[in-house]
Amino acid sequence: MHKISRGNRDKLTQFIQITGASEKAAIQSLKVNDWHVEAAIDYFYSLPQVKTADTKHLEELYNKYKDPYLDMVLVDGITLLCNDIQVDPQDIVMLVLSWHMKAATMCEFSKQEFIGGLQSLGIDSLDKFRERISFMRSELKDEQKFREIYNFAFGWAKEKGQKSLALDTAIGMWQLLFAEKQWPLVDHWCQFLQARHNKAISRDTWSQLLEFARTVDPVLSNYDAEGAWPYLIDEFVDYLNENDVIQKR
Repeated sequence: MHKISRGNRDKLTQFIQITGASEKAAIQSLKVNDWHVEAAIDYFYSLPQVKTADTKHLEELYNKYKDPYLDMVLVDGITLLCNDIQVDPQDIVMLVLSWHMKAATMCEFSKQEFIGGLQSLGIDSLDKFRERISFMRSELKDEQKFREIYNFAFGWAKEKGQKSLALDTAIGMWQLLFAEKQWPLVDHWCQFLQARHNKAISRDTWSQLLEFARTVDPVLSNYDAEGAWPYLIDEFVDYLNENDVIQKR
């Protein structure tokens, strides 16, 4: 029996409940991460040997949600899945799930994407699915993973065959993603685009906006007009100043 303090024992119990790991594996992951539960869970799922999902059960899950005429999961199947795991289809966790599945297109999963994604998460039942929701949500707090999910969202959300992202779709995605990062200027950015731009969004603008939101403070005190920002972001700064949105200190 491992000698563990009462506080760490509670963390061990929480870790095992979420991951279904053995006590030995749980203790190892927690020790490596100084008994920080979220970091330990992230570490546990990053290990290449963690493939606890049962292939037969994965097939059964896929068959439950796949389209009756096409060999893939489409909108109706995703809606049914969301109902079963008690998640709103518009919840950002569905974007994180799609990122794990490496899904090529919004609102559809191929068999390979569906099974491969769930296997990587160690999911082979609805109970495990529901247990993993909190873990997937926690990934948004990781700066590197958030950047990966953000960049993934561009290709995932754009229409097939298009290089740019439709403006309405881009605005919806920004509002969803920046609600997590709490960027104070997101609503002004969306209003600016609708008033001044009204065109599809390029990948460069999409990726650079995240950098802008992360590095330029909300009152623009460290904004460099000579920096290499896309013209659209420079125009946005002009728009903020013209409309007295920014209260200079």
